[in-house]
Amino acid sequence: MKQKGMDTFSEKRVWVIGASSGIGQACAKALIASGAKVAISGRRIEQLNQLVSSPSNDQVLVLPVDVAIELQIAHAHQMILECWGGLDLLLFVSGMYVPMRADDFDIAIAEKTIDTNLLGPMRAVAAVLPTMLKQHAGHIAIVGSVAGYSGLPKALAYGPSKAGIINFCETLYYDLLPQGVSVHMISPGFVATEATAQNDFEMPALMTTEQAAQEILKGLQAGEFDIHFPKRFSGFLKFLRILPYPLYFWIVRRFVKI
Repeated sequence: MKQKGMDTFSEKRVWVIGASSGIGQACAKALIASGAKVAISGRRIEQLNQLVSSPSNDQVLVLPVDVAIELQIAHAHQMILECWGGLDLLLFVSGMYVPMRADDFDIAIAEKTIDTNLLGPMRAVAAVLPTMLKQHAGHIAIVGSVAGYSGLPKALAYGPSKAGIINFCETLYYDLLPQGVSVHMISPGFVATEATAQNDFEMPALMTTEQAAQEILKGLQAGEFDIHFPKRFSGFLKFLRILPYPLYFWIVRRFVKI
């Protein structure tokens, strides 16, 4: 049994959480250009407003949201239902990244990272699930990271938050496939964003946000559960996962120059 893809985005009702910058903003722009009705959410309302071509543009809803606040998510979802009567795609892109290693471990930053990157998507999914289950249709797409595949340097809090997304999406897929709701787990490699600009090391196979957005939309249309890119990098990290730990750690120490 294969889950459904999105054959077209035209007139589809889409909610992009994390649309104020980076991959989320690029996805929102691409979806708007494709004719979708797009609700855009994020904390920075100025950046969100820049995506609206005119004040009377009813194709785009601007719904500021802090993903750490459940009531804001629920209110934004209710506004979408009132305006459009339903939702075809939740695309959760919002996230935070602070490079961290054991010698500068900060539990406060770690807790905020988990709250944003793991509990944030869970809150959004909890909001939309009742409607999608009632429709027996819809798509839930969550942006994780290849950093969730296995332990990597400088990802002491970020990596575990994204590993949790992998497990969450896998379990959602089991439960929702028989209900007609499609789940898409999105694992980008390095993408040039405000977050990755913090890195002080060479990032292999670095992509633009526009390239990442096209990979995501292509995967959604094909109905893929596991959307990962660029393949030459994400495929290599997938291979590392199956190696015995001594060999895995040896390769990481040898080739990850940080």
